[in-house]
Amino acid sequence: MNTQDKKNGLNFDGMAVLLYLALVCVGIVNIFAAVYKPEIHQGFFDFSLRSAKQMMWFGLAVILIVVIIVVDMRFFEAFAYPIYIAMLSALVMVLLVGSTINGSKSWFMIGGVGLQPAEFAKFATALALARFLQVPRPQSLGFFGRITWFFSEQVFGLSRIGLGIPRKALEKLDTYVIAGFIIAIPAVLIIIQGDTGSAMVFASFAFVLYREKIIPHWLLLGGFSVVTLFFLTLIVGVWNLAVGIAIMTVISLLLFTESKQRTVIIMSAVLVFGYIFSVSYIVNDVLKKYQRERIIVLIKPEKASKRARWNVDQSKIAIGSGGFFGKGFRQGTQTKLGYVPEQSTDFIFCTIGEERGWIGSLVVISLYLLLMARLIAIAERQKDTFVRVYGYSVASIIFFHFAINIGMTIGLFPVVGIPLPLISYGGSSMWSFSILIFILLKLDAHRKQILARQ
Repeated sequence: MNTQDKKNGLNFDGMAVLLYLALVCVGIVNIFAAVYKPEIHQGFFDFSLRSAKQMMWFGLAVILIVVIIVVDMRFFEAFAYPIYIAMLSALVMVLLVGSTINGSKSWFMIGGVGLQPAEFAKFATALALARFLQVPRPQSLGFFGRITWFFSEQVFGLSRIGLGIPRKALEKLDTYVIAGFIIAIPAVLIIIQGDTGSAMVFASFAFVLYREKIIPHWLLLGGFSVVTLFFLTLIVGVWNLAVGIAIMTVISLLLFTESKQRTVIIMSAVLVFGYIFSVSYIVNDVLKKYQRERIIVLIKPEKASKRARWNVDQSKIAIGSGGFFGKGFRQGTQTKLGYVPEQSTDFIFCTIGEERGWIGSLVVISLYLLLMARLIAIAERQKDTFVRVYGYSVASIIFFHFAINIGMTIGLFPVVGIPLPLISYGGSSMWSFSILIFILLKLDAHRKQILARQ
């Protein structure tokens, strides 16, 4: 930290720091409630308890935070790409020498302590994406733009049928592709490890690209439509959905008479038909058995086996039994009797719902919403593209974890192995979210220092 930084002070966003600490405290208390057994454990500071270990992970996170504070803020911008490459190397190494836990070969075991590179890859990808988008792109056709223009115009002649790709879109194509690769490479490596849940989190960067006007709204809606069509096909059946789409296509053709519009409608219908008829193949031949079971539990629970439904059923029972005010601290029967697996990690929200009830759940959700709103506010007030993109990446990653984790505990989303930020037990998770948040706060503090000097 330079002299001027010391003079002006750290000047961190106090509200964000308080919300961070509040969520950490909520996590430690509820992990203790989930794992403590008076006949076995000696007390709150018994280090055989996960809650005591979580305090230790937090203590180490504080050391990482101090390092972030001390390091010059320009370090994160200058070394964004090296950090990203180092994390990719770790993702490759874990495939070669890592340990398999819960069917996922994604852990380094060091002295009995597990480190999961997939968690740290999130902040590394956020830094690399922010660094890439910081540099203004030239208003000319790049490599991918020229290739696309050649095939669309010279090979397929799309302009002749009114479907030519706009010049501006071709000029931005290299940005689309390279940004996509920055996000996709770690996600693919994590999928190869067998950790689909962690890989899904990288989809949250789509919100960042949308905010930066890298991808248009129709592409974001298109991605949402693909997911919606997937589940609709499984719920209503391929042929029922096909009939409905055929009727909508005919109506659209009657309403729109221009040849270009009709060409777009027909091509869209062909793509949709091809996709919905491939869903069965995806589910039966691409997805693994446990992944198919989790989808069936979500859309048709009556057809799922009792074993497949167990986690979600017990989770909903636990949360529902908490009522309005909850059963009280360490009074949750589902928690105490161990009905819900992974009670202190992926399903920690069950403990909150059962013991703290609707009120406690609302408080926790409110803390997350306030933190995300604060992070977005911090990102929006930045004049530097690097900091703004990184800020939105942090908010998007936390939102994705928050929404998916709570959604799966109440049966609104298939069960995937991603933690509830800062609350679920785990050193890698605690450290990665602490790094994510405090790098942003460090960069924001620098902005305030610049304003103070002016």
